[in-house]
This record gives sequence, structure tokens and C-alpha cells, in this order.
Amino acid sequence: MLPDWVYAVILGVIEGLTEFIPVSSTGMMLLAKQAMGLPSGFWDTFAVMVQLGAILAVVVLYFRKLWDQVVRLPTDPEARKFALTVIVAFIPSVVLGLLFHDFIKAVLFDSPMVQCISLILGGIVLLFIDRMAPPPVEHDPFRLTLKRALAIGLFQVLAMMPGVSRSGATIVGGMLFGVEKRAAAEFTFFLAIPTMLGAFVLDAWESRDQLTAETLPLIGIGFAVSFVVAIVVIRTMLAVVTSRGLAPFGWIRIAIGSAGLALLTFA
Repeated sequence: MLPDWVYAVILGVIEGLTEFIPVSSTGMMLLAKQAMGLPSGFWDTFAVMVQLGAILAVVVLYFRKLWDQVVRLPTDPEARKFALTVIVAFIPSVVLGLLFHDFIKAVLFDSPMVQCISLILGGIVLLFIDRMAPPPVEHDPFRLTLKRALAIGLFQVLAMMPGVSRSGATIVGGMLFGVEKRAAAEFTFFLAIPTMLGAFVLDAWESRDQLTAETLPLIGIGFAVSFVVAIVVIRTMLAVVTSRGLAPFGWIRIAIGSAGLALLTFA
């Protein structure tokens, strides 16, 4: 067994690499946790809480644009509409997340078979949507209609199942409702801020007995690593989505899910 801080670094890297690309960061971390023989309990909590490091990367990279929206809220209807679209998209995950949080964490987090199948099916969906999505009519993530924002929020609910990528689900939802793929990806980043902050707070409260002088430094390590890696990944992911679409991520999901199923079947 390696020192716990090494596992924290490994999982932090995985989180930073996968939070914003359509391959399911939670599914990847849970599969990695199981592959490394880490026990449930604290490491499941770790997998949720270090996501905040990746979310901070969004805030840093988009700080000027987001701050501009905040400053204009009192006087600009467009800024208020943008804030409302994020809130509307966020609400479905709040409602269903509170209702099913315990079930998801207790049952689905410990089912590698579910995670692998979700990866494969999600990859097939990405390949299909990349070819069959309707022509985009929305190109600005700051000016989506409330209807499209709600549709994206409903698709985000699918990501409560490990193996279903939050970014993948929301980008697919946006593209199906006429949002250009880069704009859908950027709106996904903005929606991640309240969504993952809420998940962080909920998990921190429900797992507060696991947050000790020994475990908090591990979370801090994972947080810092995921932040640094996510800074690089966000820029790369946007370039790939813009130039090559979702297909590369679809094939990655299928490959990882298939390898996982093979290991579960023959190991």
C-alpha cells in the first residue's frame, strides 16, 4: 500500500483531468479507487469534495466575464437573465439530489458494473449526438433562453448516476436544444459552480465525522492538484470540442468502460 497522500494526488489528477470532459469524473475516480483497493467511506467523500478544486479553476479562468455579470446585475436585464438561466438549470439537481443523495452514494457508488455500463452507453450517445444534433441557433452561453437552460438542467440530473458525465449530459442536452457545442460546454462550466458547490457543502455536512486532522490535509492535497490540472484541461477541452466535436470523448468512454467490464468479468 502506498501512503495516503499519494492516493490523494492520483485521485486529484483524475478529477482535474475528467471533471470538464464528457467522461464522468466521479465514475473515473470511483473506478480508480476500487482498482487501488481503497475502502468506501472517506474516499467516497474525498471523490466528491475535491471536485471543488476543479470548479475553482472555472472561476479563475472566467473571472472577468463572471464578475462583469455580477457587477451589471442591478442595472442590466441581460445580466439578470443570465443569472436566472443558471438558477433555473441548477434547480432540478437540487431537488432530486436532496431526494436521492443517500441512495446514490450508498448503492451506485459501490457498483463498478453500473459505472462501466454507463461509460459505454454514454460514449455511444456522444458519438450519435456528435453526428445527429440539430443545427445550432444559440451561440452565446450568456444569453440562453430559460427553456434551453431548463432542458440543460434536466439533462444534468442524469449525471447523479456515477459513470454518466455531468459535462457530457449537459452538453448533449444543450446541443439537442440548439445550443452550439462550445457555448453548451461553457454554460456547463458556469452551471458546475453552484452544482458542485452544493454537492460539496451537502457531503461535507453529512460526512463531517470523517473530516479529521488526518483526512483534511488529504482533501487539501486533492483540491490543489485537481485545481492545477483542471486549469489546463478546460482550455484543451474547449479546443477539442470546437475542432473535433464530442467523438474523441465518446471513444474514450467506450474504451475505458469496456476495459473495466473485461477486468470485472475475467479478473
